[in-house]
Amino acid sequence: MVALNINGRAVELNADPKMPLLWAIRDFVGLTGTKYGCGRALCGACTVHLDGDAARSCSIMVSDAVGRKITTIEGVSGTVADAVKAAWQRLDVVQCGYCQSGQIMSAITLLTGNKKPSDEDIDLGMEGNVCRCGAYQRIRAAIHEAAQNL
Repeated sequence: MVALNINGRAVELNADPKMPLLWAIRDFVGLTGTKYGCGRALCGACTVHLDGDAARSCSIMVSDAVGRKITTIEGVSGTVADAVKAAWQRLDVVQCGYCQSGQIMSAITLLTGNKKPSDEDIDLGMEGNVCRCGAYQRIRAAIHEAAQNL
């Protein structure tokens, strides 16, 4: 058994400690908002927060997450998260939506550390989050709007 803290809830899983955290979150806990993209930490679809920082759950083993606070798109909350989610909805950022949970998790991390990011800050903060629909301009606009509402 492996004990994890996911979205503020203690869970015990009969999972292989060498399993990627992504599969524990999706298959064992049933939280499917975190997506599988590339499996190599290159696209950002699997982004979660580990102790408040954006992390690629496809490349983190379950054993490495023990004792850490894991937050998924289903459990993210707070002023910054609320501002980001509201901006995403107001600006209709989502196209196909597959990458959006990872994009939102990275945007929350960015705005938590930088309340007024420049375009360059956004590009750097969102680097590694790939959107196959090319919604990057709407993502950037939503981050700016969320920043204005903080």
